[in-house]
Order: sequence, then structure tokens, then C-alpha cells
Amino acid sequence: MRNLLTVGVMAAALLFSGCTGKGKPVTYYTLEAGQVAPVAHSSYRNRVLKVSYPMAVKEKITDKMHFSYSFSDNGTYQNSQWSNNLGKLLEGVIITALEQSRIFKAVLPYASTVNADYRLEPLIYDFSHHVRGDASYAVVSIQFSLIDIDTGKLLKTKRFSYREPTPTVDANGYAEATNNIMTRMMRDLVNWLK
Repeated sequence: MRNLLTVGVMAAALLFSGCTGKGKPVTYYTLEAGQVAPVAHSSYRNRVLKVSYPMAVKEKITDKMHFSYSFSDNGTYQNSQWSNNLGKLLEGVIITALEQSRIFKAVLPYASTVNADYRLEPLIYDFSHHVRGDASYAVVSIQFSLIDIDTGKLLKTKRFSYREPTPTVDANGYAEATNNIMTRMMRDLVNWLK
């Protein structure tokens, strides 16, 4: 009886102390691309661009951070995730970088009601942490297509693919390497569009 009373008191103490048995708290990461230098000359200077919400070839676009140990073995981090839906983060990074570049008169999200001249469509092929034996890489592969909105004509398309070693084999190292990729990708995107 005394043991039952002791167990009951301990259970009540845990319940009232706020201890819920939850695991490690979630760590949130965001995407950044640093500053992009403005371009001196652009044939699109008086044109408006809309950036479409990114689409993905494989995984659903969520706030989950994906990793893989092989082509068939993959998953998501349990206690680490992106600070927002990955599509929204990418859209924001792309819009910010292209605004800074001053290639276009204005760069807007596709949901904007403003009339635009061009649409940029990002298609995600890979956006994940690859661990292969002792090697660990952030991998990003996105195809961009520039489309004339009036005619629907594809003006140009290019797939940008990067693989950056991670400083650590965890979500923190993956996020750091991914942001290094974002910096390179946005500069390459600006050079390709101008």
C-alpha cells in the first residue's frame, strides 16, 4: 500500500510540474542567400516578373528537412525542420535576390493581381541532405523556366544543381551548407536571367 501511495504521489508531482515526457524541442532553420549585387544593364529593366510557387518532382513540399543514406533509404529529421514551408522559403529567397539584382522593374509572387510580362517557374528535383558512408552533402537541384505570360512561350530553361559538403553530419550542418548553395544559386540565376 505504501508503494502504491509513493507511486501515486510521484505521478501527481510529475503531472503538476509540467513534465509531459516530450522529447527534445524542435529546432527551426531558414533559407538565406546573402546580398545579390545589382546588374548594370538588363533588357528586362521595364518588365514585371512573377515567381511561381515552386513545384517538386518527388517529395511533397513541406517544412520537413529530408535526408537520405541511399537512393532507396530516406527520411525526415524529427527534431529539426524549416521555419516555414520550403516552397514559401524558396519563393521568398528567389524574389528577394531578383529584387536586389534590379533586372526587372518589379518581382512579385505569382498570387499578386498585378499584370506581369514574365513568369519564372521553379521545379525542385532534389532538396535534401545526402549521407553516403563518410561523406555528407547538402544537395539542391532546381530547374528554372522563364515564360512569356502573354504568349505562353518558353523563353529559356536551365537546371541548377549543387552539392556542398556539410561541416557536420546533422541538420545544423545541412542547413549551413544549404544556405551556401542558396548564395551560389541566386548569383547564378541572376547571371542567367540578365
